[in-house]
Amino acid sequence: MALITVEDLSVRYGANTVLRHVDMVVEPQEIVTIVGPNGSGKTSLLRAIIGATKPSAGRVSLKPGLKIGYVPQKLHIDPTLPISVERFMRLTSRVTQKACAEALETAGVPDLFKRQMSQLSGGQFQRVLLARALINRPDVLLLDEATQGLDQPGSAAFYRRIEDVRRDTGCAILMISHELHVVMSASDRVVCLNGHVCCQGSPAVVASAPEYRALFGTGTGGALALYRHDHDHNHDHSQEAAE
Repeated sequence: MALITVEDLSVRYGANTVLRHVDMVVEPQEIVTIVGPNGSGKTSLLRAIIGATKPSAGRVSLKPGLKIGYVPQKLHIDPTLPISVERFMRLTSRVTQKACAEALETAGVPDLFKRQMSQLSGGQFQRVLLARALINRPDVLLLDEATQGLDQPGSAAFYRRIEDVRRDTGCAILMISHELHVVMSASDRVVCLNGHVCCQGSPAVVASAPEYRALFGTGTGGALALYRHDHDHNHDHSQEAAE
């Protein structure tokens, strides 16, 4: 049974229709990436899935009892606020110290438990947000451009960690990203969005689709091959890149 099913979904804000007749599913344990230009409706789709935006037509169906973890695009914490990683992880839910430590381990930053949030690098901060989303062992993890603001090595390391999370926890992953050169290799399926679904399928199928090339050009095909080469040679260095 699919975890998330989107059927003929349309979303309208006033007179502006941002999504039209979108169909999409997320199956257990798969990594699905939504790509598209700015203003293509990517975040609106994610908001409709989590119930933060009401569709103007169509529907979103979630598997009964589905547990969702969410990693936001950005989160601002006042740098003068003294809050440790441990306290941040336990702010809104009653979880044990052991559960926090396990989530940080899964996110690849087990040594940050006692650090101050204000002392973290960008890559470390995003790993802590990932860990927080993993605490309750979600069935599906939603990421809304979770690497925005990171440099390319940091982004690549984060997406490699996402692949490890899927392998280690068995959760499905639905993510939005503008970083075509890294997400294409990390995904099982890519959905290309521009107000509607232009094309979807495996990364290789989407990268060669005329609709995709009309939006992003042909250079991403070479970037995909280049990233795979880089991924094979640098997988062991993902932790250093996240620091």
